[in-house]
Amino acid sequence: MGLLGIGLMAKVAGEVRRDIGAAFTRDPAAREVGPTTILALWPGVQAVLAHRVAHALHENGVPFVPRAMAAGSRLLTGVEIHPAAQIGEGLFIDHGMGVVIGETAEIGNDVTLYQGVTLGGTGFATGKRHPTLADGVTVGSGAKLLGPITVGAGSKIGANTVVIHDVAAGSTVVGNPGHPVRVDGRRPEGPDADWAHLPDPVADALASLSERLEIVEREQGTKPAEVRTLRPRRGPNPAGG
Repeated sequence: MGLLGIGLMAKVAGEVRRDIGAAFTRDPAAREVGPTTILALWPGVQAVLAHRVAHALHENGVPFVPRAMAAGSRLLTGVEIHPAAQIGEGLFIDHGMGVVIGETAEIGNDVTLYQGVTLGGTGFATGKRHPTLADGVTVGSGAKLLGPITVGAGSKIGANTVVIHDVAAGSTVVGNPGHPVRVDGRRPEGPDADWAHLPDPVADALASLSERLEIVEREQGTKPAEVRTLRPRRGPNPAGG
């Protein structure tokens, strides 16, 4: 048990240094404080630290304690990570509240998750049922990645996107269900995407259809359809009262 404890602490210490470095690199608010402040006050970093200890104990067959640590971490940080989830080095969870990482989830190195992200399962299937995120993936606030899907290296998932299919490496995915897109004809660069200006593929398709309809109407010499302004209907409330 003593050797287990020494080996565990050495392993976790190395991983924590990498996690704190990830916070410095990817969180502008962390660049004006020291490592001690980050470790004491950054809930995402705290949740990952607790998971690394719980995961090591889980892998060594220690009963009860890993699940208890996960439950305690959830209460303190708002981040729920199953002790069996496999997490690589340099994971940064920004703000963290509401993040859920399921039992069979696998996360590569240098991944960034924002508030409200879910790496969840579907149905009551056994075996591999949670997502796999390759190295360098960024997942925006509120995104839901469901099922045993794989998100390729360097991909970016937009805020509130729902992903239920595999994502090719280097893709940017937005919408519900998620659609792969590009920004200004190219993939976004850097650790974060410009979440405020991601394209909307549904709106783009409707705009293209409207333009095509206008061209057809001109070619056919038909008068464009009249657009009527909708106004609220006055009268008794159909719900009563």
